[in-house]
Amino acid sequence: MARRPAQDPSEQHGARSALRDPVGPEDRSVYVRRRLIVLLGLVAVVVAIVLIVVRPGAAAPDDAKDVKVPSDVAETPKPDAAKAGEPVACAKAALEVVPVTDQGSYGDGEFPQLSVSVKNTGKDACVADLGTAGMSFTVSSGSDDVWRSTDCQTNAESLPVVLKAGETLESEPVSWDRTRSSTETCEITRDPVVAGGASYHLSAGAGGAESEETAQFLLY
Repeated sequence: MARRPAQDPSEQHGARSALRDPVGPEDRSVYVRRRLIVLLGLVAVVVAIVLIVVRPGAAAPDDAKDVKVPSDVAETPKPDAAKAGEPVACAKAALEVVPVTDQGSYGDGEFPQLSVSVKNTGKDACVADLGTAGMSFTVSSGSDDVWRSTDCQTNAESLPVVLKAGETLESEPVSWDRTRSSTETCEITRDPVVAGGASYHLSAGAGGAESEETAQFLLY
């Protein structure tokens, strides 16, 4: 009686996985490599899809508030408060202040009339306070300031004046009564200064600038 061929284990337990036990005319290792390549390709496709959906590094919606926006993009520059072409306050360096007296010498009983000349030496028009609040006079003898217009000044008023480039304006005169002043002498009779040919110098300030030179005069 002829023997039956030994039964293949696969017939008992079903066909084996094609990956684990490939069949065909090629060598088994060839089939294994082919299937590994196919699997790796599938894995790469899955990873690519996941990366597209998840987008690593992208901020979650809750993190949007933490995004920093450059200031030059987030804020709109505010326009200058001054209107275009409107004169601005005069710079001190642009004002030439010169003290002026109506005479070079004064006899007994004559009161010097003091004023100030202000010139805009800048290239553009500007605004200067030429009122009593922005103006001052000082009479000195040597290093002694014998009289200051601000010592007992009351009701000082501002007077903004537009000075064109190169323009010169002169203030209204202020009369000096030839007495010595201080903040303590506003309510009392002041002592007269020395006369008899004594020399005095006038300096002035206007628009925030001070005179560089003084005006000399004599009292008799």
